[in-house]
Amino acid sequence: MKQGIHPEYVEAIIHCACGNVLRTRSTKKDMHIGICSRCHPFFTGQAKYVDTAGRVERFQKRYAKKSK
Repeated sequence: MKQGIHPEYVEAIIHCACGNVLRTRSTKKDMHIGICSRCHPFFTGQAKYVDTAGRVERFQKRYAKKSK
């Protein structure tokens, strides 16, 4: 590797808005994020799938017509 062209790779601390602190390595020392795996609804099991304006039913109607 060429000397002097690569960024310094240091221990990084990532702070989430929920208060979770993650330690890893990166080229930045300190990072602040809005959401992490500890508070994201997908990972916590509280994700809700919302069918907006009956799109699933409309798709099923269209598909049913073609299969007949």
